[in-house]
Amino acid sequence: MGALGQLGARALPRALHPAAWWGWALGLATAAARTTNPILLGLIIAVAALVVAARRTEAPWALAFRMYLTVAAFVVIMRVGFRVIFNGNGSTVLFTLPTIHLPAAAAGVQLLGPVSLEALLAAFYEGLRLATMIVCIGAANALANPKRLLAAVPGALYEIGTVVAVALSVFPQLAESVQRIKRARMLRASAETRRGWLREVIMPTVADALDRSLLLAAAMDSRGYGRQRHIPLAQRRVNSAALVIALLALSVGVYSVLDSTTPWYLGLPLLGAGMLLGATVLRFSGRRAIRTRYRPDPWRLPESLVFGAGALAALGITLVGLTQPYVAFPSVAPLVWPAVSALALVSILVAALPAVVAPLPPDMAGEELNVDVPEAVPR
Repeated sequence: MGALGQLGARALPRALHPAAWWGWALGLATAAARTTNPILLGLIIAVAALVVAARRTEAPWALAFRMYLTVAAFVVIMRVGFRVIFNGNGSTVLFTLPTIHLPAAAAGVQLLGPVSLEALLAAFYEGLRLATMIVCIGAANALANPKRLLAAVPGALYEIGTVVAVALSVFPQLAESVQRIKRARMLRASAETRRGWLREVIMPTVADALDRSLLLAAAMDSRGYGRQRHIPLAQRRVNSAALVIALLALSVGVYSVLDSTTPWYLGLPLLGAGMLLGATVLRFSGRRAIRTRYRPDPWRLPESLVFGAGALAALGITLVGLTQPYVAFPSVAPLVWPAVSALALVSILVAALPAVVAPLPPDMAGEELNVDVPEAVPR
């Protein structure tokens, strides 16, 4: 009955837990970080765009995905441009630019000169990988409600979570402000001049962002945000010391897992102990935060499926990098055509499952139910 109830809950329109969207997006970003294959990276971008198109809402934070795509394209162009300026040498020279020799203080460095196909492809691969990670973060911003994500943050990390949530919501809010101001200019039939665009778009956008920040601060202050329960000084010191020990154990454990020459007892056992101690400290430290939760987001089967899709994508591409390095990292010297394997394709296509298994958001469900009804013909 529990599984059937969760499947029934998936069919109902509701907002998915924001942590599930962020887990899925971070899994995709991890997969992108594990490869430079342009075909796989293009598939990751296509999967992220498909899920956003299928499950995003009309909320302000959902309107900035196109801006993330623009930033990603700018990153690729800048990466290729820097390679042309600073280091474009290779065996297959495409064209030669006038060489600029720097002064003696920067001996050995020259600008421009011969530009090769190998250098351009290497820069394109690296820039596309970074751009794909930016698109994945943009997909999370477009799908997850930052305010509800803040409500899901543990009490001990509430202040840090507030900073992160506000920082993540700035870009979508700016996108909404730009669109609203551009619509107002169209209604006023303003002239499209560069000086007028600076005065009538950029300045009002910055002023609107500042006004929103002040309104948010005033609203948080009026609701008593930031109050903390009194905790004895001795207990606070014990919590701080335990947190430092947990961080040290995590650091040593991660290093030991990555380094095969360290003893076995400094790897997974120390890593597990650090995670357990850190979770315990966070649980006790969270008692200081005084807050209430109104209608907390549930974690049901759709959340697990969405989170698992991102995790499987990251795990699959990681395995591709370990077992099929020629697929994950195509060579540019010598030049080879990027190869694709079945494991890589399945790993990325699995990440497209949220477009089907995630429930429809409430406003999208309302749009689908809003069918046209023919008007009654008077007799």
